[in-house]
Amino acid sequence: MPVNNRWLERGKRLAGMGWKELRVRSCQELAKRYDLVLSRIGVDFVGGDCKPWPERSGRFFFEREEVPQIVDYLREQCPEVVEEIVERTERICQHRFDLLGYEGLDYGEEIDWHLDAVHGKRAPRLPWFQISFLDFNQVGDAKVTWELNRHQHLVMLAKAYRLTGETRYAQELFRQWYHWQEQNSYAIGINWASSLEVAFRSLSWLWVWHLLNGCSVVPKRFHADLWRALMLNARHIERFLSTYFSPNTHLLGEGVGLFFVGTLCSGSPLAQRWQELGWEIVLSATDRQVRPDGMHFEQSIYYHVYALDFFLHARMLAHANGISIPAAFDHTIEKMLEVLCVLGKAGPLPRLGDDDGGRVFDPQRNGIEHLGDPLASGAVLFNRADFKTVAGGIREETVWLLGAGSAKQFEKLLSLQPAVTSFALESSGIYVMSSSKPAAHQLMIDAGPQGAGRAGHSHADALSVQVTMGEQSLLTDPGTFVYVDSAGERNRFRGTASHNTVQVDGLSQTEPAGPFGWQGQPDTTVNRWVTRKTFDFFAGSHTGYSRLKEPVQHRRYVFYLKPCFWLIRDVLEGAGVHQLDVSWHFAPGSLSTIPGGVTFLGSKKVALALLSTANQDSSQEISQGWHSPVYGRKEFSPVLRFSTRKRLPAEFATLLIPLSRTNALLGRLSSFESRHKGVSVRAYQYSVGSSTDYLFFADEAGSWQVGRWASDARFLFCSTSSRTDLCRFVICDGSYLEMDGRRILTSKVPVVRDEWLNDVQASSLAQNEMAAFQLR
Repeated sequence: MPVNNRWLERGKRLAGMGWKELRVRSCQELAKRYDLVLSRIGVDFVGGDCKPWPERSGRFFFEREEVPQIVDYLREQCPEVVEEIVERTERICQHRFDLLGYEGLDYGEEIDWHLDAVHGKRAPRLPWFQISFLDFNQVGDAKVTWELNRHQHLVMLAKAYRLTGETRYAQELFRQWYHWQEQNSYAIGINWASSLEVAFRSLSWLWVWHLLNGCSVVPKRFHADLWRALMLNARHIERFLSTYFSPNTHLLGEGVGLFFVGTLCSGSPLAQRWQELGWEIVLSATDRQVRPDGMHFEQSIYYHVYALDFFLHARMLAHANGISIPAAFDHTIEKMLEVLCVLGKAGPLPRLGDDDGGRVFDPQRNGIEHLGDPLASGAVLFNRADFKTVAGGIREETVWLLGAGSAKQFEKLLSLQPAVTSFALESSGIYVMSSSKPAAHQLMIDAGPQGAGRAGHSHADALSVQVTMGEQSLLTDPGTFVYVDSAGERNRFRGTASHNTVQVDGLSQTEPAGPFGWQGQPDTTVNRWVTRKTFDFFAGSHTGYSRLKEPVQHRRYVFYLKPCFWLIRDVLEGAGVHQLDVSWHFAPGSLSTIPGGVTFLGSKKVALALLSTANQDSSQEISQGWHSPVYGRKEFSPVLRFSTRKRLPAEFATLLIPLSRTNALLGRLSSFESRHKGVSVRAYQYSVGSSTDYLFFADEAGSWQVGRWASDARFLFCSTSSRTDLCRFVICDGSYLEMDGRRILTSKVPVVRDEWLNDVQASSLAQNEMAAFQLR
C-alpha cells in the first residue's frame, strides 16, 4: 500500500473511533513503551509480595488425589488414548512437533522458540509491538510459531509421565520450560505480541502444575518460578486486552486466561481483580458473540467450537470454585451444543468459514471429525442423551474436566437416536434439508450474514451449499489452509470460486481487505423457507455483485423432494454480457462423467449424482482442486465447473441425487419447453424410467399455462407416471392447479401443498397440512 494511502487509511480508522476506544488504545500504546523501558533497566514487574503457593490456590478441575483415579480409568478403558499420548510424547522428546496440520516438524537439538519451521523464517528479537506478525516476509506464518509456544505439548509430557511413570518425560518438560524462560525475556519477541497466546500458555502451565503437583520429579524452585511467570502473564494480558483490536475469540480467550490465573493463584493481591475481570469478559461474550439460535457470530463452525471450548472450561472451573453461574450462561452453552448436535446428526459437521487449527484442550484434535468433542462433556453436564448419541463416545477431555465418575454418568444416559429432520438456524442464515433414508443425509445452505465486524473469519460463500451423507462429506467447503502466505492461497481458499455457488466475471462476492477482513460485504436475503414432512423449499438472493458497472443479482432456489433429490435453480439477473461460473467442489474421492452430469464416489463408498442443464450451453470442466482438512494441510479433491459467457438474464438448474448404490438409474434433467400463456415461467423436467417430474418457477405473481399445466403458483412441482398419471404435487404461493383443463386444487388463499393423489378427481385436502404465505 503506498505511504499516502496508508496514512489516509489510518486517518479514517482514527476518525471512526469513539472516545473510549481512543483512550484505551492510547493507554496501551504508552504502556507498551513504558514496559519496554522498565524491562531494559531490569525492573521486577512481579515483586516479592506474593504468598506461598499452592496453599491458597483455588480448586482445579481435579484435586491432586483424584489424578491416580483418572489415570487408572484411562489406562483401563481408553488404552488407545494412552498409546497415542505416549507416541506423541516420544516425538516431543526428540523435538519433533505436530503443529496444526504440519506433522513431524524438526526443531533440532535446541528449540528455537521464535522459528516458523515450516517456512524457515525466524521472527526478529525486537520489542513485541514492533513485530508485524502478519507480515509473512518478516516472520513467516506466526500461527506456526505461536502453536509451539502455547506449550500444550508440555501438558502432553505431564500426562505421559503420570500414565507411565517415566521420569524422562517430566525432565524434558522442565528443560523446555526453563529454556523458554531464558529465550523469551519480557517484552522482547513475537511470543509477547498476542495476549491470546500468553493466555493459552498460562492455561498450559496451570495444567502442568496440577497434573504434577506433589510429584517428586518437580524441581523445588519450579513452584516459585511458575508463580512469578503466571503473575507476569496475567499482568500482560490485563494491560493489553484485545478490547478493540480483536473483540471476538481473542478477547474471550484472554478473559479465560485471566479468570484461570485469578482463580487458581488466589495468593496474589491482584487475583480477585483478575478473576472478576476475566469472568466478566466470559459472561459478556455469551451475550455479544452468540446469536439467538446458538451459533457463534464469526460465521465459522470451527470458531463456534473454539468459543464453546472456552465457555465450557470457564464454566466448569467456576463451578468447581463455588462461583455463581447465571442460568443465561448455561442456556447459551446448551444452545451452542445443540447447534453441533443438529448439524452433526447426518455425519461430519459441515465446514463453514475459517478453520483456526487450534484447540483449547488437545491441539491435535483439530480435524472436522473432532469438532463434536464438546458434546460428550455437554451430555454429562446437561444430561442430554441426544448429545451422547451424536458424540458417539466419551472423550479424554470429559474425564479430566468432570472426573472419572463422568464416564459412568455418560454410560447411564440412554442412547437416543435423534431424528434427522430439516431445520433452520435463522439468525445465522443456516438452512438444512435432511432425511434419514436411504442413509442419513443433508444439504446445508449458507444464507447468513458475512460475519461480525469486518467478517475476518468468514468466506465469500453466500448461498453456497454442502452435502453430507452416510458419515461422509460429499459436496464440501475447501477449508482454510493458511492465514498468511506469499502465494495468494489465503484469498484463493476463502474466495467465491472455491465454494459451491455462482461466480460472476471471475470476481468474489466481496473483495478482501487484508487477511482478516472484507470490504463491501454482500447482503443475503432469505425470501422463502418452507419445510414439510416430504419436501423443503428455499429461495434466497444476495447483493455481492451489485458493485459491478452493470450490477448482477444472484438468486438461488432449492427444492428438496425427500428423500429423492435436491433441485437447485440459479438465476442471474441484470444487464449486459457476463462471465458466469458454477462450481461444485467435492470431497476427496472419484468423479466420473455420465450423460448429463457426473457421479461422485467417496472414500466410504457413498455416492452422489449431479445432473445439470448447464452442459447444454456451457463448457464443462473436471479438474483437481484443493481441499484443506486442517489448517496447514491441503489435499487434491475433484471440482466440476460449468462456465459460460452470456447476456443476462441467465440461469442454471442442477439436480443432486444421493445414491445408496452406484448403479442406480439416474435419468435426465432438461428444460421443459412447451406452449406458454400468461406470466413468464421457467420449467424443468426430470425423467427417469416411466416417471417424469415437472418443476415450474414463475417470475412474478399471476396466472400461467405451460403445456398441459396451468396455475398461478410461484413454484409448482408435479410428479407423473404412466400408470397413475398425476401422483404427487407441491404448490407454493398459488391458489389453483389444473392439468389438461381439469381443476385439481382450488383455494381461497395462496397455499403450500404436498399431496399424494391416488384419484385425480379427489377434492378433499387435509387442512392441517396447509399454510398461507406470499413470496417477498
